Amino acid sequence: MTVQMSDGSASATAQLLLNTLRHPVVMIDSDGFIVQANAEAEDFFRSGATILARSRLSDFVPFGSPLVALVEQVRAQRVAINEYRVDISSPRLGPERMVDIHAAPVSEVPGAVALLLQERSMADKIDRQMVHRGAARSVTGLAAMLAHEIKNPLSGIRGAAQLLEHAVTDEDRALTRLITDETDRIVALVDRMEVFSDERPVERAPINIHLVLDHVKAAARNGFARKVTIVEDYDPSLPAVWANRDQLVQVFLNLVKNAAEAIGDRADGEIRLTTAFRPGIRLSVPGSPDRVALPLEFCVHDNGLGVPEDMRPIIFDPFVTSKQNGSGLGLALVAKIVGAHGGVIECESSGQRGTMFRILMPAWRGASGFSYGQEEETAS
Repeated sequence: MTVQMSDGSASATAQLLLNTLRHPVVMIDSDGFIVQANAEAEDFFRSGATILARSRLSDFVPFGSPLVALVEQVRAQRVAINEYRVDISSPRLGPERMVDIHAAPVSEVPGAVALLLQERSMADKIDRQMVHRGAARSVTGLAAMLAHEIKNPLSGIRGAAQLLEHAVTDEDRALTRLITDETDRIVALVDRMEVFSDERPVERAPINIHLVLDHVKAAARNGFARKVTIVEDYDPSLPAVWANRDQLVQVFLNLVKNAAEAIGDRADGEIRLTTAFRPGIRLSVPGSPDRVALPLEFCVHDNGLGVPEDMRPIIFDPFVTSKQNGSGLGLALVAKIVGAHGGVIECESSGQRGTMFRILMPAWRGASGFSYGQEEETAS
């Protein structure tokens, strides 16, 4: 939307440039009216071009909002100012709207201020993803050390316990079996940690996510989720995801198993699997010089008890678990796999609505669409 531009071609070029930006950009005139906005701003302010053209910035934010005060400060001082983590939640914008604000005076238009808003929700996702990768690297080093320093002595302890089992009384034989079982448990834990040390590039192909979810659903219904209702809400026209099929199966098996355990013995237990296309999300990810689009959204919802509030910020860190006998490596491995695919994972949870794990992933660029029910090979 461009309201005040004299040259038609210049206006079109300026609008084209603005619309390439993936963040809301607006220009506020000296009277506080929104005189220019890009397409992202229309989505952000939940208003079309016509409504924005006759609205003031103050119409969208609460009275006394720091956003309005920042515009006034830039206008008065004629210098660019940045503010971070500013809450601009309002009935019109919605709850929990936290943004970084980049404001600068427009020298060619007296009293005008340009604003670029970056929602913190996406920035926080990127920050958390970097933390997950760092934590995974820490586990990688630990796993390599444990494999050498612990697994070899454990094999000797286990062998000695098996030999003793034939030379002791029945009462002591229970102790030797305990030693054997506990060494096996520790070795299994180290083996799970060693998965983090695999830094080979992910072998990918165009994958139909719905076939992956069907496989996971079948495994869950015949095992850990046999008493839970599993509901599907799929976008049938979803493009293929550019990923490794076996690793995706591992990711969703972990998430669905966690969901089933969170539900427990509830008679109305339900797990909902959803897929959707969300255009407009582009991130800078390691290993790629370009901003990567993450338009594919896959979610696992459950109506269980939810994740404790103090655990939500660290739920993807290694060794963090609320289960009595859990290792705390399942979700850490999920985050590592998603990160290795250039994706993002987040968790939303509350005691009333249960828990939702949301994964954003890149699509396969070789096809415009990929219908549910097709085999992976048909996309190539």
